[in-house]
Amino acid sequence: MPSPSAQPAASPGALRFTVLGPLAVHRDGRDLPLGPLKQRMVLATLLAAANAPVSVDALTEAVWPDEPPRTARKNIQVYVSALRALFCPGEGDTGDRPRLTHTCGGYVLRAAEDELDLLEFRSLVRAAEGRPPREAAQLLGRALDLWRGAPLGDDLRQSPALAEEAERLRLRHVAAYESWAEAELELGGAPAVVEGLRDLVERHPLRERLRSAWMRALSGAGRQPEALAVYDDYRQLLARELGLEPSGAMTARYRAVLAGDTRPGAGAGAPPSGGRPAVPPAPAVLLPPDLVDFTGHGQELHDVLDLLEDGDAPAPAGPGGAGRRGGAAGDAGGVVLLSGPAGSGKTALAVRAAHLLAARFPEGRLCVSLRDADGAARPLSAVLAELGERTGRTAPPSPEAWREWLARHRVLVILDDVPEERAVRALLPCGGRGRVLLTARGQLGGLAPVHRITVPPLDTADAVQLLTGLVGPRRVRADREAALRIVRACGGSPLAVRVSGMRLAVLRHVPLREFADRLTDPAGALDELTAGDVSVRQRLAHGWEALPEDRGRDAGRLAAGTGDGPFGLTEAAEALGCDERHAVRVVEALIDAGMVTSPGGEVTAHAVQYDMPHLIRLYARGVGHGTPVLT
Repeated sequence: MPSPSAQPAASPGALRFTVLGPLAVHRDGRDLPLGPLKQRMVLATLLAAANAPVSVDALTEAVWPDEPPRTARKNIQVYVSALRALFCPGEGDTGDRPRLTHTCGGYVLRAAEDELDLLEFRSLVRAAEGRPPREAAQLLGRALDLWRGAPLGDDLRQSPALAEEAERLRLRHVAAYESWAEAELELGGAPAVVEGLRDLVERHPLRERLRSAWMRALSGAGRQPEALAVYDDYRQLLARELGLEPSGAMTARYRAVLAGDTRPGAGAGAPPSGGRPAVPPAPAVLLPPDLVDFTGHGQELHDVLDLLEDGDAPAPAGPGGAGRRGGAAGDAGGVVLLSGPAGSGKTALAVRAAHLLAARFPEGRLCVSLRDADGAARPLSAVLAELGERTGRTAPPSPEAWREWLARHRVLVILDDVPEERAVRALLPCGGRGRVLLTARGQLGGLAPVHRITVPPLDTADAVQLLTGLVGPRRVRADREAALRIVRACGGSPLAVRVSGMRLAVLRHVPLREFADRLTDPAGALDELTAGDVSVRQRLAHGWEALPEDRGRDAGRLAAGTGDGPFGLTEAAEALGCDERHAVRVVEALIDAGMVTSPGGEVTAHAVQYDMPHLIRLYARGVGHGTPVLT
């Protein structure tokens, strides 16, 4: 039996559906009347998912996003019946199967590729992948010719669901245009694509691939000053809006334009004509993927980039000699430490920085974890063996040989999740060209010289933005107060917010308000923060198990005895059952272990307000607080 979503074969006089522009349906060159707005919303929703079931709930949400009437299901049936009659007068069939039918999963509108412009567009874009430039340009040109304006037209975008679909289609159009322009540039067609790229850059100013193609087109058309201005405008925009610098690839494009190199491969690692390559042809890039929805920590990212992107020479001595916030990484032996509790986003921040520093470290960027999958510290020999393998050695290097290699090469090494100072001390550079970026839950106070950057919790706006990207803007708009409760219950932890979003993305039937209620129940909050094999409780447990027994006992007492929110020295002493002098030492030891946070500025011991990250506090209370501290 054929699948319910099988595509019918096209036949003479077949319908032609268009969504890449105003919604329309043609038969024999004649426009069909599509009925009232809500009926057209139903049709657009079905066409966006052509040949796949669309549930009645999804159709209802598209037509009535706020308060659907009690007759919504019946109204949907009426609209579908009217569309059936319009497309297939009489019997309502096309070929062997109905055009529009109902299955157990919802309504299915079937269309062949040559009947629906969206399907044809997707097919042509797929066919262009991996083809030589001339073939790719032809196929992508045909795909772009299918567009007749803004997808779905203006009136249908009154529906938030259809507005989101229109935005997705628009971004597909931009990506296809970028690919077409790059293929044309490979063929020497720079003048033909300059103006189209200009228009798209104006509408998508932060889209780097567009900017890079526009720079290349302007340079290829003999307009080098304009190409350089495009880069400068982009650099200023990124700094102003996001606090970031252009990527390594974009910087390489700028340098190629500056050098007057207009060849297709310029800026992508190709050597200048007649010369030697400026960088190795295949640098080792062994990094986890960059998060496409990386959110927040803009200042910390700026600081990391600032410290690591300086040149090989140390900053000049004297007042202001560092020249940048905190000085160059070379001043600290080439080492930067990102510290924060489990789930604070340290690794994601380090990986994002490494991806952005491609031009600064052309000989390689790699990431090695110093803990195994169970959270236990890996022996130094195992770490050295992995470093040797990743840098092309046939045998594990000694610590001395590793440091010597690091000094000679412009590489960035992320040593992730450092358990303690002695686990990493032998791996750190003593100057030279290489840089090391550490992440750790604690402060690693025994390491020096090191530039330390504390990774704080996400602020509320960034946390809501991250949640919105995972669960969808409609659900957040429908109950923003519940979204705020969710992110606050996550304590600003990117991991907890991400797990909440992933869980809600699967549990589409669970209202945000109900999930917020679950998270605000201290007894069950950590049990809710699990999505598949990602568990916040497990991450917290790894950190807790790594604590010395007395430090775990102290953290449990503080969690149980200081209430929620910041606490002072007097409260800490009462919770610990000791005098304030001893309490200071205990709290500062927990700060070093990453269990307690403190202000960034200088404050006397009696005036300081300490805090314990919310999720660590919940976990510690669950573990228990043991017996009093002995003074």
